[in-house]
Amino acid sequence: MKNTIINNTIKNNPVIINELGERLYEKITEVVIPEWQDAFNNLTKDDCYNYIYNLTINRTFDGYLREKSVVNDGLVKEFPYIKFEESPSELDHAGDIDYLGYVKKGIAFGIQIKPITAQSNFGNYSVSERMKASFESFKNDFKGNVFIVFSLDGEIANKQVIEDIKKEVERLNK
Repeated sequence: MKNTIINNTIKNNPVIINELGERLYEKITEVVIPEWQDAFNNLTKDDCYNYIYNLTINRTFDGYLREKSVVNDGLVKEFPYIKFEESPSELDHAGDIDYLGYVKKGIAFGIQIKPITAQSNFGNYSVSERMKASFESFKNDFKGNVFIVFSLDGEIANKQVIEDIKKEVERLNK
């Protein structure tokens, strides 16, 4: 109760609000803008080239290797009786389904692999509405749910997903 009173007092106190606004303005104009201006003024074509190279070559390749490791060193060992296949381009084109885990002919669950940083960058990683629709479409086609597996150095970071997949395999085998 005391914190609520204090918080409401701060929220409704124009002197405090003005002081915080003044501090923010000073920080932006005296620190942030000059740092950004310096960075932009010193930007070179090589900086842009190196950024694109790193993004398209290193990070994409690293992501591909991380995905392979999660599947081959993690999921295949946990589920040796499941046939894992890279998804066809129409399922993966938007990054929605990376792998299919076939339980039996025509029946599969989907795997989407994200780096663990996806959770920290976006709070608790949330599936977009577009992806929800894509996951539902996958379920209509293959009968199985889609699971998001978070990777940390090529290993499964969210271990609880293994139990969730086991339950899904049992459901699909009925």
